[in-house]
Amino acid sequence: MSAQSLVASRLNPDLAVVDEVCAAGEPWVKPLKKGQVFRIVDLEGNQAVDTLFFNVARTLERYSATDTIRRQNRLYLTTDSKLYSNFGNVMLTIIADTCGRHDTLGGACAAESNTVRYALEKYPMHSCRDNFLHALAHEPLCEQFGMSKRDLPSNINFFMNVPVTEDGGLEFVDGVSAPGKYVEMRAEMDVVVLISNCPQLNNPCNAYNPTPIRLLVWNPTDM
Repeated sequence: MSAQSLVASRLNPDLAVVDEVCAAGEPWVKPLKKGQVFRIVDLEGNQAVDTLFFNVARTLERYSATDTIRRQNRLYLTTDSKLYSNFGNVMLTIIADTCGRHDTLGGACAAESNTVRYALEKYPMHSCRDNFLHALAHEPLCEQFGMSKRDLPSNINFFMNVPVTEDGGLEFVDGVSAPGKYVEMRAEMDVVVLISNCPQLNNPCNAYNPTPIRLLVWNPTDM
């Protein structure tokens, strides 16, 4: 990461219109209005935060890892990175970041991937895909749009460190975050945020110890 990518925010948490904690291993869903600013705080450090975004007006438009990587020619996200949709529109822009590197490739852990990567007995373990599916089935905001598992694209892994090897493989290694590090982004359209605060216990993406995160939202008039 470069020092230029590390940018602190001037926003006052006391003025946030949303200030919530998502427990370790749990999902979180909220709408964001265009112009609002959204912050994810890694409270205890080294926690992976699997995140998806959907256009409120048409949920068929959602965050696209492919478009985000291709249009900026960058695998990792940080300050000034734009999050593109599958329709080629900018959904959010990262405006502050004290971590400096966020993964676009690692995807979400699932019962199937846990079994393939680790062992057959890992199949029943809770996963990010489970969180996503639970939220789509039970969160009123997701139910309102009639969303289902077909609406799950590849996600962002905020704070997660996934280096790409010389032969094109992926490594899941210790994170580069620390307690209190955060990433902050401005919504460029009305979006739904869907988070799985990763419960993974099989690799060091969250130090084998899932921890809570803090989530804040500011209105443009309060900044």
